Amino acid sequence: MSVHRDIIIVGLNHRTAPIEVRESVAVEASLVPAALRTIRNLRSVHESAVLSTCNRVEVVAATSERDTAFMEVKRFLLDQQSAFGEKVVEEHLYAYAGGEAVRHLFRVAASLDSMVVGEPQILGQLKAYYSAAQEAGSVGAILHRLFHRSFTVAKRVRTETGIASRAVSIGSVAVELAKRIFDRLEDKTVMLIGAGKMGHLVARQLKSGGVSSLMVTNRTFETAVETAAEFQGNPIRFEELHRYLKLADLVVGCAAAPDFLLKREAVDETLRERKHEAMFFIDLGDRRNFDPRINALSNVYLYDIDDLQTVAQENLNGRAGEVDKAERIVDEEVESFLGWLDSLDQVPTIVALKERLEAIRRNEIEKSLRTSLKELSEKDRRAIDDMTSAIIGKILHGPISHLKRPLDGEEEALYVEALRKLFSLDEK
Repeated sequence: MSVHRDIIIVGLNHRTAPIEVRESVAVEASLVPAALRTIRNLRSVHESAVLSTCNRVEVVAATSERDTAFMEVKRFLLDQQSAFGEKVVEEHLYAYAGGEAVRHLFRVAASLDSMVVGEPQILGQLKAYYSAAQEAGSVGAILHRLFHRSFTVAKRVRTETGIASRAVSIGSVAVELAKRIFDRLEDKTVMLIGAGKMGHLVARQLKSGGVSSLMVTNRTFETAVETAAEFQGNPIRFEELHRYLKLADLVVGCAAAPDFLLKREAVDETLRERKHEAMFFIDLGDRRNFDPRINALSNVYLYDIDDLQTVAQENLNGRAGEVDKAERIVDEEVESFLGWLDSLDQVPTIVALKERLEAIRRNEIEKSLRTSLKELSEKDRRAIDDMTSAIIGKILHGPISHLKRPLDGEEEALYVEALRKLFSLDEK
């Protein structure tokens, strides 16, 4: 019998888990290949990809043993956690299978499941993690098709709806929050830690928001210099971060760092140098850049990525109709993809049936050409070959056409099973 490939997704996101829990199971970009090797060794998983961002940690897998795959992938995620008991993390996990898993990934790609609906960054992240899975050799025909359809869904949603008409991003929401914190940004000094993609986006938003005094620091100083030059800011060497911290009214963290870049003790010392003038921190790191304990210091106000949800929800107001359009596109694409997935059960049977009848045809022709028809000319041999091929094609036309017709799952399974038994397709 043919093997059906099921799709599952197990993970957690900003809707189901606070940032500290998401952080505890996050997979560093450099560790993704090793994580994929571990998942590939799971008995029930045939194909896999990992997605790990500030808002979600998910494993996408193709399997023929759904229940076992759920348990094994869940076990993998629980083994990643570093700061909480397994029971705490497990309470925040979700698991999707089949159509619900496909719908979830399509919604993620279209940014319908993002904290900031309509933001474009998630699609780039999804493509990057898909590429990592390709390089690791952990995706096959199923996930290849699934991810590429998700990219198509994202494109359709952006072109056929107005969901991105008010283009927003985590960075723009952070700057909007900064505008609420301060009466005006023009006379405030901002330090930006991290000049990668997110840092670059935030720098652009800060400048358009009126910030005139911007310090940019990055582990690679040349990157800080380039970003500072583009946005008329001042580059700061990473090792001198603490020296210049006292000048900043607002500090925005967007760096990729395994540990806190600013701890409570350093900020406490900075406050004394500032004579306890208020400081605001916005943490946008995939893993938090700032020690959450600094929020307990007097005149220090720390906002992390989860605190941006209220502002993000306000950005969504007035676009409910566009979201409905986007959801309908997702529904169409899910139905189309599931139709393709269902057809995979038919393909091995059709191939096996063609191979079985072709083998019989070849054997009989060769036997006849060695005995009763051995005197035939080459032209007559070709004629017999063409004629018997045509006969096999006509015999196959009926059952294959019937199998390719839209059928419900139970009816299709019965036809596939009958064909395999009648023609002994499962015999060695």
